[in-house]
Amino acid sequence: MRYLLPAMAAAAALALGVAPGAAAKRTPHHRAPARVKSHVSLHLSRHLLTGGHAVAIRGRVNPSGRRRVKVVARGGGDVDVLSVLSKPNGSFAARWRPPGIGAYRVRAYATHHRRIRGAASRPRNLSAYRRAIASYYGPGLYGGALACGGTLQPGTLGVAHKTLPCGARVTLRYRGRTLTVPVVDRGPYAAGREFDLTEATKARLGFPDVGVLMFSRGG
Repeated sequence: MRYLLPAMAAAAALALGVAPGAAAKRTPHHRAPARVKSHVSLHLSRHLLTGGHAVAIRGRVNPSGRRRVKVVARGGGDVDVLSVLSKPNGSFAARWRPPGIGAYRVRAYATHHRRIRGAASRPRNLSAYRRAIASYYGPGLYGGALACGGTLQPGTLGVAHKTLPCGARVTLRYRGRTLTVPVVDRGPYAAGREFDLTEATKARLGFPDVGVLMFSRGG
């Protein structure tokens, strides 16, 4: 009887298609490791740039480690991309100079790999300005036709410019005041001046008759 039981077990194993001695063994199932969630933060040293200056960019990726980070700046129809490598503690830093004036949206992307998911930071806004000499016009010309259509009135907000398209919006900044207005007319025709402000625009900015202001496209 004692010889019969092992024989019966072997026969049962063969009937089930399992080799003798392996009935109790199971092949381990290896699962691919789950991807870890990732996070990336982004900070700009300034959100207003003038005169072609650069901005300092810093941030951090989590989980930490040496990872490739792409900083993407979009604005004015352009896309500028910086590629940096984070330090072992996850921090990264770079300097970026806008290719032109305008409003930019900057975002950092941490690349993914088989163990870590990719991530994107919250967008940060930045405006790049440059200096321009401007004057104003209006008194004695009210009721006259504007080159871009309509007539000049005391309350008309806008600027005259020689080449910018009619309706193009420009953001003007003077002593802490900011105003976005359209191009409504052509001019100025005095040497060295880039903009003629309407009287209403001049009043909103607290601008003198002639002076230097900062301007940017869009807004």
